[in-house]
Amino acid sequence: MPEILTLLSCLTFDLNSTSLKHLSIIIQAMLAMTGRVTMLGISRWAGKGGSYRTIQRFFSSPQNWPTLMWVFFRTHCFCPKQQYAIAGDEVVTTKSGQKTYGLDWFFSGLAQRPVKGLAFFALSLVSLEQRQSYPLRIEQVIKPIKPAKASCQEPSNQTKKKRGRPKGSKSKDKTQVNLSPELLQIRGMLSALLTTIGGGIRPEYLLLDGKFGHNAAMQMTRQMGLHLVSKLRYDSALFLPPLGTDSRRKYGDKLNPHQISQKFLCHRTTEEDWRTDIYQVHLLHKEFSQPLNVVIILKTNIKTQQQGHVLLFSSDLELPYNQLIELYSLRFQIEFNFRDAKQFWGLEDFMNISQTAVTNAVNLSFFMVNFSRRLRREFQSRHCPQFSFLDLKALYRAFKYVDEVIKLLPQKPESILFSRILNQVANLGAIHSVRVPDITPK
Repeated sequence: MPEILTLLSCLTFDLNSTSLKHLSIIIQAMLAMTGRVTMLGISRWAGKGGSYRTIQRFFSSPQNWPTLMWVFFRTHCFCPKQQYAIAGDEVVTTKSGQKTYGLDWFFSGLAQRPVKGLAFFALSLVSLEQRQSYPLRIEQVIKPIKPAKASCQEPSNQTKKKRGRPKGSKSKDKTQVNLSPELLQIRGMLSALLTTIGGGIRPEYLLLDGKFGHNAAMQMTRQMGLHLVSKLRYDSALFLPPLGTDSRRKYGDKLNPHQISQKFLCHRTTEEDWRTDIYQVHLLHKEFSQPLNVVIILKTNIKTQQQGHVLLFSSDLELPYNQLIELYSLRFQIEFNFRDAKQFWGLEDFMNISQTAVTNAVNLSFFMVNFSRRLRREFQSRHCPQFSFLDLKALYRAFKYVDEVIKLLPQKPESILFSRILNQVANLGAIHSVRVPDITPK
């Protein structure tokens, strides 16, 4: 089995020896434990050197998580021959109480309603060849304090604005936008991430969901030297470029996604009763400052003629339709990071309330996503390609049980017997059994 401290040796220059030892103890406990991943739960599985006070001190000490995640990724996960894109998304965790730092009401995509909890925005590097996402930077989303509303009884001196465009007003430069606090935070995170990775990786695209399918997000992305790949609203008003040389017209005919000229058709497939048509066309939007590279995916029921469509777009006008669809589909890999962090590594379980403790708990969850993937990859390449996170936790839990039982024996068994016992116990809770090589008990 891989030594945890050996994998963490790359962090020697960024963590002192005490914090590095505590991190290895916490990781080993998280790999073996069952139940909720809280400080108390970790201390119960940590064993010697991992008391509750020790775990508390680690979570209350500030850690440079962006650097730790980048160094570990560069050492154990990075492949220079592969291409990477940056994916970003927000994750919401439900929390109760009153004192947790940043506690507020946020919209949850899973619950489809606002929930009381915490929100975090994550940026990850997505490998285009491996189709895997590696979270590298996570920051908490803090809602700005809204100013108090003026009393309704106070008389208003403002005159009511007339409908329509004011007479004599000039067209605004759509490249000059006022970024919202959310976009300002994302721009700061992008700048810090690009500075951290330096010239080793040169991503070209930023992958965001349909929430950021607007001009302000595209301008923010272009300011960072990246191209945006996102999704438009299904009812977006899109226009073809004007025909001819008439400079008085800015926009051509309005596009109907259900009635597109066949000259824009790129691909067509039929599966059972559904036909899928993929179109690609450069279109104009009145809210955007530049033409958009739009891919329209139109699905038609052959029997009922019922239709539905999706509008994907990019600021890169040279991006082919198949690559644009591939890039947007890769954005969903970050959702798997959120799922793993919640299901296995305590993103939904932690009970910390201070700012530093909350930051450490969340970043530790995402650090474990990359760390466990590195461990799983070793077992997949050597033993079983279907080796899962549940198998990984079952194996480390078995090692914990067997090690504790061996300590009670008056004489330690030979390594062959120890490995045989470990394999037998590990296979009890594993979905895909693996053969563990001979290990000498401590």
